[in-house]
Amino acid sequence: MRVLGIDPGTAKLGYGVIEGKEEFRLVNLGVLSLSCHLPLAQRINLLYLKMLEIGREFYPDEVAIEEPFFSQNARSALTIGRAEAAAILAFSLQHIPVCVYTPTQIKMAVTNYGRSSKEQVQEMVRLLLSLSEAPPSDAADALACAICHWQQKRITTIIHDSRG
Repeated sequence: MRVLGIDPGTAKLGYGVIEGKEEFRLVNLGVLSLSCHLPLAQRINLLYLKMLEIGREFYPDEVAIEEPFFSQNARSALTIGRAEAAAILAFSLQHIPVCVYTPTQIKMAVTNYGRSSKEQVQEMVRLLLSLSEAPPSDAADALACAICHWQQKRITTIIHDSRG
């Protein structure tokens, strides 16, 4: 199974692709950076077009997106929610299933602690993927999201097979 993880943002959007059946491996990662000086509508459009391109390049079986969380800044949450919606639309139009996970779910899956720091997530992603150095923060969050989804699907498959 090939999973594309997305850490949405309108200035920086992280993505990471993993694949595997019994174990997973890194396929690709990156961070899309857009100028904050561009109008929001233009940034959303560019993100949407890039997500279409990434879908066509990597052919993920499923996409996992980190749900925006901001406890005090509703405006930031709304803006990031627009980037999330652009990604959901891009992959839905390509008939690729999309799942959304909270930051706590992702951190629990990767570090076994739902309040882990960004640095702890980066380091665990590095270790889980046997990388020589930690990926950039936005890409690490996207990969953590992909790992979370891969683990959820793996558990579901094991449970389903055992009930066979």
